[in-house]
Amino acid sequence: MNIKEPFLKRPFDIFLSLLGLIISLPLWIIIALAIYLEDRGPIFFKTKVCGRYDKDFWQIKFRSMIDPGKGKKHEMIFLENDPRVTKVGRILRATAMDELPQLINILKGDMSFVGPRPIDRSEGNPRYKDVSEIPGYEIRRQVRPGLTGIAQVYADKYISPKNKFRYDNLYVKNMSFWLDVKIFLLSLWVTLKMGWERSGRKVKKGS
Repeated sequence: MNIKEPFLKRPFDIFLSLLGLIISLPLWIIIALAIYLEDRGPIFFKTKVCGRYDKDFWQIKFRSMIDPGKGKKHEMIFLENDPRVTKVGRILRATAMDELPQLINILKGDMSFVGPRPIDRSEGNPRYKDVSEIPGYEIRRQVRPGLTGIAQVYADKYISPKNKFRYDNLYVKNMSFWLDVKIFLLSLWVTLKMGWERSGRKVKKGS
């Protein structure tokens, strides 16, 4: 199955990411100062993730957890109330403002505003071990990963990779410019309500 992006998808991404970068510039300064003043740690956090056609790229976020350089290396544990998240980080996560630097990833073409989330297949991530063996992976790998998607809007935050891929493939099979607009607006509504961190359940290590 050969997947093609809607004609307006990339122009939409370029226009909106440029506009977002310009409008959010004052926020970048405020967030950077808040992160630094809390623990004097680095402002950004980079993760090597897997994108379209399994091409790796560096995903950029504002750091929302304690500086791993000052202590034990972070383990891949997924908790509803993770004690490693900083005070500033909790606000950033609730409003999804920790994701703002990914506007750069979108502008570069590594990501889109809407699509399956990038896959972190780094060592120590048990939830995404051998993802290529999960049914539906071959379909979802043909589209750019997204800042948000159907799974992020409608599914439990800590859904298993297998079930998450079902949402991702539902998007891919019904992909259109207007579906992107709808999901983007729904995501914007969740952001305005500061609702990204309110749902979900605890997931034990290795689940």
